[in-house]
Amino acid sequence: MLVRLFIYTICLCFVGKLYSQSQYVLPDDISYDKIDFEMINNVILIPVEVNGLQLKFLLDTGVSKPIVFNFLKASDSLQILNAEKIEVRGLGNGSNLQALRSSHNVFKIGEAVNKDQAFFAVFDPDLNFAPKLGKAIDGIIGYDVFKDFVVQIDYNKKHIKIYKPERFKYKNCKKYQSFDLTFNYNKPFLSAKVDLESKKNIPVNMLLDSGSSDAIWLFENDKKQIVVGTNYFTDYLGAGLSGSVYGKRSKIEALKLGDFVIKNPKVAFPDLLTVSSVQSFYDRNGSLGGEILKRFNCIFDYPNSKLYLKPNSNFRAPFSYNKSGLLVEHSGVRMVMEIDPYNNPTISFSDRYHVNVSGVIKSNYRYQLKPTYVIYQIVPDSPAEKSGLLIGDRIVAINKKLTENMSLDKLNSYFFQESGQILQIKVDRNGFERQFKLTLKSPLE
Repeated sequence: MLVRLFIYTICLCFVGKLYSQSQYVLPDDISYDKIDFEMINNVILIPVEVNGLQLKFLLDTGVSKPIVFNFLKASDSLQILNAEKIEVRGLGNGSNLQALRSSHNVFKIGEAVNKDQAFFAVFDPDLNFAPKLGKAIDGIIGYDVFKDFVVQIDYNKKHIKIYKPERFKYKNCKKYQSFDLTFNYNKPFLSAKVDLESKKNIPVNMLLDSGSSDAIWLFENDKKQIVVGTNYFTDYLGAGLSGSVYGKRSKIEALKLGDFVIKNPKVAFPDLLTVSSVQSFYDRNGSLGGEILKRFNCIFDYPNSKLYLKPNSNFRAPFSYNKSGLLVEHSGVRMVMEIDPYNNPTISFSDRYHVNVSGVIKSNYRYQLKPTYVIYQIVPDSPAEKSGLLIGDRIVAINKKLTENMSLDKLNSYFFQESGQILQIKVDRNGFERQFKLTLKSPLE
């Protein structure tokens, strides 16, 4: 389910000379390669080998150059070659981040190899998106991969295929609808239309952003009549490279992509001060994120500036909001003692006078590292706030099920159930367990 995580538009401002573009290459004897991915909170995680080190990267159509996070940790084993200092600026209300630009690195994705890849290493130890995903993420990669291949993303089967452009068979696109892409600073843009409460068929220039877990972002624009409707709520939208992003959440009547009409999709209107620079810099009206893209099988053909879309089984899936007001993150692990089902001694009887004992009698318990989840945001006037839950509470159980046996995705799924559902939540607060009850309610009701 959706976690409010937005690894969003990234502007890289660096000092020094520009470097020529490098290239990913597949072996001569194959025309394509298939790479399995993990999908968490509507974003794609792929394995990437960097200078011989196996890492996990988010595949982001909206990022120009690879970025490595957790620099201080990664630098223990990751070679940072030919480094120079730069500044990284992204959406958020914080200041610019200090970073390094490293060049002439070897990146490997599946069978595709780039022997001259540049990347940016962010060495702020506080920059860590893993708690929001519940999964370790080492970095982001995007344009440098897409520019060299035709990339097919199958959200249902959870794999991507990267094709040599000259070997891709366009007859496979017959059941797809094609769209023209334009590029601004290596970022892909698509023309669409939206139906709002104020006006219908408003043309919009939208960034394709597979690195955003949300559905749609729109930037308010009075001239184009892109304005928030009467039914909305103010919310924390997510974490960007430069801090937190806030805005308004609502639904719009429709998103129109060619012949495809997506009705009543979710939309976020970020704070104008947060997005003013990228709005004017890229001449954009918003972005389409993973919750829209996952409804299609997508073929990205950057070499020919084309996008092909075909609806999949997710196309008509309803859009839902977090109805609890709780935002939860992974906060590390703790040691848990549990019964070991494979450590029981075996006792057998040969006759009524003799007992055979096989195996060594040990403790029937083992120690396991289990995830812990902590509340890091509570929406004002939400069911969570009214129940008495507090930021910092560690969630121990939900509806009598221990959270230590859940993924963050599974835990969040409880918050997206139908309105009226009752959640019984046990938390650890300062070493004492407490019980709370809340009733889910849509913030747009």
